[in-house]
Amino acid sequence: MRRRISGLLPDLGLRSRLLVLGVVGLVIGFALGGALLLGALGWTLQRSVDAEALRTADAVALLAAEDALPDPLPVAGAQLRVQVVDGQGRIRAASIDADRLVPMLGPDQLRAGERQRLVVDGRRVGLTGPVRVVTVPAGTTDEPRTVLVAKSMSDVRHSLHVVRNLLLVGFPLLVAGLAVVAWRVVGATLRPVEALRSGAAEITGRAGAERLPVPAGRDEIHRLAVTLNDMLDRLAASRDRQRAFVADAAHELRSPVTNMRTELEVARRLGDPDWPAVAENLLADTERLSRLVDDLLLLARLDEQAARPDRPAPHAVGPVELGELLRGVAGRYPSPPLRHEPPPSPLWTEGDPGELRRVLVNLVENALRHAHGEVRLAVTGPHPGPAVPRQRGGSAYHLVTVTDDGPGIPAADRERVFARFTRLDDARGRDAGGAGLGLAIVRELVRRAGGAVELADAAPEAAAPGLRVTVRLPALADPDPE
Repeated sequence: MRRRISGLLPDLGLRSRLLVLGVVGLVIGFALGGALLLGALGWTLQRSVDAEALRTADAVALLAAEDALPDPLPVAGAQLRVQVVDGQGRIRAASIDADRLVPMLGPDQLRAGERQRLVVDGRRVGLTGPVRVVTVPAGTTDEPRTVLVAKSMSDVRHSLHVVRNLLLVGFPLLVAGLAVVAWRVVGATLRPVEALRSGAAEITGRAGAERLPVPAGRDEIHRLAVTLNDMLDRLAASRDRQRAFVADAAHELRSPVTNMRTELEVARRLGDPDWPAVAENLLADTERLSRLVDDLLLLARLDEQAARPDRPAPHAVGPVELGELLRGVAGRYPSPPLRHEPPPSPLWTEGDPGELRRVLVNLVENALRHAHGEVRLAVTGPHPGPAVPRQRGGSAYHLVTVTDDGPGIPAADRERVFARFTRLDDARGRDAGGAGLGLAIVRELVRRAGGAVELADAAPEAAAPGLRVTVRLPALADPDPE
């Protein structure tokens, strides 16, 4: 039976399953409660019968001890029968309705000198149904006697029968009424869930704001709807970013391909072109295209790792000495215009050396592209506090600064330049400018290293304020030489 019920439940709806489980729980609870109620009622009525019989027996025993037994014995109520028997089982006194020849208890049931409580057949006493018999010792040691008091249990049985019938009739009606109420209450409770399901089914992924209906109550379903709407907003924003990214990537990839095609078409029409110049132009476009593809692949890899934080990153993380790293990057560029200020002592951080080198290369190349005469590369530290501003944790950080004397970036655009494919100098040529991915890559790589990057004016009072890029990296104690 249990297997059949468990097999049927999955085929029912949530509303029906909740109702079935609730009704089954009510039936089990009511059955246990009814059984306890009948047991408690029977025990209470039984105690009341015993108390009345013992009270009468004690009164008669007191008269027997004083040798003042009247004949017949006085009793209160027609349901009581009283006998006084001696040690040989002979009846010495009896109530008016009691048998004067046959004792209520046989010799095998009666134990002289003990208080007893027994249930016997009422026909032995002259009553219908079961009868409760109590015994109380009486008399003296020379002439021991026992008082027997019998009381009919018909009233107790009738009361229990009435209560049981009321429970058998009332409990099913009560369960049916509660089931109807529960069906309506569960339906009203699940109505917002159905509204959410209908709203989710109508969402087609078309452009525009798509939101689920939010119920008015401040309950779990309300919080679920708010959470789902937040998820839809994030998905919509991610979809918009993806579309913009694909459009920008297609535009940037089309430019060098178009240049290469134009160069080849012009060279073919000239008949005898200057092939070294053509090859140099094609090589420049090929290098630009290669850098763009590498940047796109790097950003795609960073996005994938950010979407799956539980997946181990395929890069080597270890201690990195920033002074040596800056010295290696500075050696790739002429001095001047690049000036490297080495730190007085080794400064260690933890991260991927290749990614940190990529951060410095992007910042230095961007600074050299816009500087008028000088670019300074330096690192200082350790400074007290966390590497990420407005965030707790961390004991110290190092500052890597790249400073140029170029036109700088307005304060209103300093956050926007970290977006992908963002270029403030749209008129620059293909050799002078990039694709607008350098600072976006810098922010992602610095964030992976546990740091932060900030932009500020290098000389606010000057005509050309320049730009100072500050990279905060967590400070690491000197690692073990091994």
